[in-house]
Amino acid sequence: MNSGAEPGRDSRSGPGRRSFIGALVGAATAGALASTSACGSPGPASRERSDLTRRSTASSAAHHPRREGRLFLGTYTSQEGGGNGIGLATYDDATGRITGTGTLDGVPDPSYLALHPSGRTLYAVNERAKGGVTAVALSPGGEHDVLGTRETGGNGPCHLSVHPSGRWLLSANYGSGSVAVHPIQASGALGERTDLVTHSSPPPGPGRQGPHAHQIITAPDGRHVLAVDLGNDTVYTYRLDDKAGTLSRASYASLRPGAGPRHLTFHPSGRFAYVADELDNTVVVCAYDPATGRLTPGEPQSTGTGEGTSYPAQIVVTREGRFAFLANRGHNSITRYAIEGEGARLRLLGTVPVGGDFPRQLAFSPSQRLLFAANQKSSSVSVFQVDGDSGALRLTGKPFASPIAVCALPL
Repeated sequence: MNSGAEPGRDSRSGPGRRSFIGALVGAATAGALASTSACGSPGPASRERSDLTRRSTASSAAHHPRREGRLFLGTYTSQEGGGNGIGLATYDDATGRITGTGTLDGVPDPSYLALHPSGRTLYAVNERAKGGVTAVALSPGGEHDVLGTRETGGNGPCHLSVHPSGRWLLSANYGSGSVAVHPIQASGALGERTDLVTHSSPPPGPGRQGPHAHQIITAPDGRHVLAVDLGNDTVYTYRLDDKAGTLSRASYASLRPGAGPRHLTFHPSGRFAYVADELDNTVVVCAYDPATGRLTPGEPQSTGTGEGTSYPAQIVVTREGRFAFLANRGHNSITRYAIEGEGARLRLLGTVPVGGDFPRQLAFSPSQRLLFAANQKSSSVSVFQVDGDSGALRLTGKPFASPIAVCALPL
């Protein structure tokens, strides 16, 4: 899930990333609101908003019974200070408090995680030179079983998702710029790969050595699969043959040269998508045509992080489509946007300190009352309470310590 970023700041960019992949190959072959942050005490208006937020949060907690959820944590097992596998924890959906419960060993470099629609199987990438994807059967009692691993056919897989049908696992190989498809068996285990597509055109952007597929997801229409490629500054749209498990290109959308698109998420309407560009510090609203799968990018918009590159990472949208949140790794913040025009516009609300270093991934709890941020360099997970009326974020407490936290998946 890493990508081309500032040298020394992320393991997937510049000399740092190249040496990391090189070592792997060698081993294989040889304010809580934006207004309250840095300026000291908040003013009267900010205090009033904070009081309203606290009252709203208390009221929300009173109307929703406390629930304990399960939390799975992705890490790197081959890096110093990393974990031994997939981290296991629980969390309180009212308070956001996380309690560690152990580790699922035997899953190498599980840097991104995804859940099957049935809720019975977890999938993890194995972000290594000889990439793989691993299936894990989940048990309500917490004794989970590794069902096996299949090769992705590429280098450094960093993202995966399950098709809504539950029949196909899609994965993106960052190092080799390709995307793969695996069938999912009735048990949740994976079959042999049915397709592998390399992004060969258009050519890579300025200063880039090749394509770098960073994400692959299914559009809300269910008929199209979109792959975000940081190296080619391109988002590819494919049609998935639901019987054969093969991909055929439907169209592609080019972002401006040097943008470095990293992650994409859809508005609930299915008519707009938001692309986070990690290299030029922007977000782009794109119109989406469900009939053809065509994505049409609009003008780049600010992340609100000021001068310099903040290396935007993942962007998420509330299920009602009212707010969007963006993780900024270099700025160590979360940008808040109000969504307007039925998804067509993002209005910048400000940034909130993340409480950690290098927030690489964001995820909502199922209730969306909580937002989790996995902070890679501080080896921690921050948890925020989300105000559904204002989009305000409030850190629930001290971040939870987790080795090289690069992915949090709350259930």
